[in-house]
Amino acid sequence: MLNWIWLAMLIVAVLVGGFTGRMPELTKGAFETAEMAVMKIALPLVGIMAIWLGIMRLAERAGLVQLIAQALRPVLRWLFPEVPPEHPAMGAMVMNMAANMLGLGNAATPLGLRAMQHLERLNPHPGVATNAMCTFLAINTASIQLVPTTAIALLAVAGAKNPTAIVVTAFLATCCSAASGVTAAKLLEKLPIFRVKPVAEAKTESTNPIPTEPEVVEVPPPELTGRGRLVVWLFTAAFGWMFVMLAFPDAANALLQPMGLAAPASPAEMLGKGPVLRSLFAVSVLAVPFLLSFFPLYAALRGVKVYEQFTEGAKEAFGVAQRIIPFLVAMLVAIRMLREAGVIEMMTRTLTPVLSAIHFPADLLPMVLMRPLSGSATQGIFVELINRLGPDTLTSRIAATIYGSTETTFYVLAVYFGSVAVRKTRHAIAAGLIADTVAVIASVAICTLVLG
Repeated sequence: MLNWIWLAMLIVAVLVGGFTGRMPELTKGAFETAEMAVMKIALPLVGIMAIWLGIMRLAERAGLVQLIAQALRPVLRWLFPEVPPEHPAMGAMVMNMAANMLGLGNAATPLGLRAMQHLERLNPHPGVATNAMCTFLAINTASIQLVPTTAIALLAVAGAKNPTAIVVTAFLATCCSAASGVTAAKLLEKLPIFRVKPVAEAKTESTNPIPTEPEVVEVPPPELTGRGRLVVWLFTAAFGWMFVMLAFPDAANALLQPMGLAAPASPAEMLGKGPVLRSLFAVSVLAVPFLLSFFPLYAALRGVKVYEQFTEGAKEAFGVAQRIIPFLVAMLVAIRMLREAGVIEMMTRTLTPVLSAIHFPADLLPMVLMRPLSGSATQGIFVELINRLGPDTLTSRIAATIYGSTETTFYVLAVYFGSVAVRKTRHAIAAGLIADTVAVIASVAICTLVLG
């Protein structure tokens, strides 16, 4: 499917650009995007991936990934029945989902790429997406959002009186999106058009260059001693206290005042907010520092050589980025050519009368059409919309909810599948687009009911 979609994007862009006289802009945009994909996306991603792949290796060697997977085994076995319950892929997918829910995009992508590598080692049809991969990608493109931080920040910058009003609407919309994405993935995988060939036949056609060496069975590290457990509890309690200071500053000050101390002042954006929003903010602030310190500490207490294992995991980052580059360039160049040719503008003008007849705000259409294709372009359209209409209008709040509850589906698929050289994506695109469509419809309906 992706072959035909990519070819159609190129042909439509060139034909429309030729008839509208935008060939120079189309050509310039294609080369600029090719450079950007390598220099501003793939290479900077190496550093971020090095950190999280190193941390992930520590978590695996310390047995934390297996513990997380065991805790969520019933849900994971239903979502990914073909993945062994004790396989490292389970823990990696759980950590990726948790990072997505907390809005930690810098952590979610490397963890997701690690999960894809584990899933590829189980793949009997190299180069062809498995059911587990498609379901995992559907969950990624339709992840439940606890705090849509970027959308809230953009509303606040535009002067919104209550930028956090979209927290509830985005959460509900992403719940609808996630449910529809998983359901679509499970139903589509059963259709004849998306079934894979028998293993023997598929292997003869494989051209996948990704090494799929078998998992190395290692001796598990020793269990924590009594002193080690005490250190873990004390460290966790320290972060628990940090959470109290951020989420419940009045209670923290009441406990500290008798000792002549005071809790740090809350950030300006949290002044006057309720305990629920302050709690979500505290979790989003503390999550990354906690993971970056707790995993190495736990691994060290279990006898893992943390520096050696961290650097061993970080070494994989450059290889992953190198494999992503061709897929990233191909997809982003095609998307930029569509934009420069004016295809999105033409679709907007064509569909506006139809959408107006069903009471869908026509101002949202450019952003909705661009969202599966480009995150930066969508953000630009969103900023222009809230500046033009005002950040506190219903349309702007719907737009913010859509922005916080949808994903750049084609970009995500290009990065994740590109990291393991999967070219036949089967039903992953369809499931992702279904989830995005449901998120848009849910956003309009929920915002109209809750905020209208």
